[in-house]
Amino acid sequence: MRTSVRRASISRQHSAVHGTVPRLTIKQSRRNLLSLAGGAVALPAVSRIAWAQAYPTRPVHIIVGFAAGGTADIAVRLLGQSLSERLGQPFVIENRPGASTNVATEAVVRAPADGYTLLAATGTNAFNASLFEKLPFNFVRDIAMVAGLIRSPFVLEVNPTVPARTVSELIAHAKANPGKISLASFGTGSGSHVAGELFKMKAGINMVHVPYRGSAPMLVDLLGGQVEAAVDALPGSIEYIKAGKLRPLAVTTAERSEIFPDIPTVGEFLPGFEASGWAGVGAPRSTPADIVNKLNQEINAALAAPKMKARFAEMGGTGMIGAPAEMSKLVAEETEKWAEVIRAANIKPE
Repeated sequence: MRTSVRRASISRQHSAVHGTVPRLTIKQSRRNLLSLAGGAVALPAVSRIAWAQAYPTRPVHIIVGFAAGGTADIAVRLLGQSLSERLGQPFVIENRPGASTNVATEAVVRAPADGYTLLAATGTNAFNASLFEKLPFNFVRDIAMVAGLIRSPFVLEVNPTVPARTVSELIAHAKANPGKISLASFGTGSGSHVAGELFKMKAGINMVHVPYRGSAPMLVDLLGGQVEAAVDALPGSIEYIKAGKLRPLAVTTAERSEIFPDIPTVGEFLPGFEASGWAGVGAPRSTPADIVNKLNQEINAALAAPKMKARFAEMGGTGMIGAPAEMSKLVAEETEKWAEVIRAANIKPE
């Protein structure tokens, strides 16, 4: 027993004199090193989570590529108000129209990927990928879709003097007068335009495209009889339809509109036809997933609120609740679908 104690004492003295480290200390050092290394690895993840939980700590800007007053703009403003209330920071809506939404999109693509600059993404972004030969960005690649916002039908409508009360009758009327019946849109390369071109292609008819710079001037001429037919966003024509000043023939979505359930869909006459206006929220592509997911959850919660659902219904639209991956899939599908129509109709930007 004394011998063992003496050996241990000698060993400690030897270590102190010659600078060696006892094995017990080595094991402790390894444990400490591993513990520190583990902490170093975990620190960035903890920081990201804490960052996401704290977000937002300052105003968030949502860039809209259209002038104020359209369906997407109104929907984004309603969302911004709800998010401000839910997250405790202002969500500022900025209208930057120009180059068919490309000015606004490029601004967001080049913005810091920190969740403080977002884009009101719309179907126009999907059209532009094929409409413009050269863009300084790739929308599908450079914008990370965060959430959906609103989806609304277009409506195929005519001036009440036109002798057509159904889609079939309009097709027959156009075939009897090839190249003589006008089909107006609210802009070259717009959703109104490409939906009209898809209609003509599937119906096998020749109607004259008459583009306008917006829904309002188009409706003035449609009401006045300067053009016979048009494709408009349903929210823009609701009041004229209710007043009997315009005759709706069909909505363009796959399902009938909740606000006008008696109006058939174009697909009931031309199977497979579908077109709709939509808007969502996007962010620069490298925005942290934690921020994207937090925004997605808050936006979906806002869209599910009865007040928001009722307001969208008044506009003829429905909320698009879903995951970021679902919106990314929609954008990819829309880009591919409308590229075929744009090429077939040889649509060029103004």
